[in-house]
Amino acid sequence: MVVWWTTAVECVSAIARREREGMLTRQSTAEVLERMDALATAWHEMQPVPSVRRTARRLLRVHQLRAADSLQLAAAIIASEAHPESLEIVSLDDRLIDAARREGFPVADLAAG
Repeated sequence: MVVWWTTAVECVSAIARREREGMLTRQSTAEVLERMDALATAWHEMQPVPSVRRTARRLLRVHQLRAADSLQLAAAIIASEAHPESLEIVSLDDRLIDAARREGFPVADLAAG
């Protein structure tokens, strides 16, 4: 599993927001964070190298992405070594999913799981 270097922070942000909104209990929040930490021990983090920045800038001009999403997709492009079909994208963001598909990535169907 390859993730952008800010992934852990973005996940905690989303989890904490759901806890504040009452969608998660304190106990379920702790369990989700423990699962994320377990996953993090096995993932590889893409760092903010110049090639990711250059690619993110191009993606912002081509797709309707936010800056953070363009960086995530750029990291996937660099990690795939220009073979997007070799990596599956996992996301709940419709704009990121659309851009990833247009760039040639297969996208995980989270609704099927």
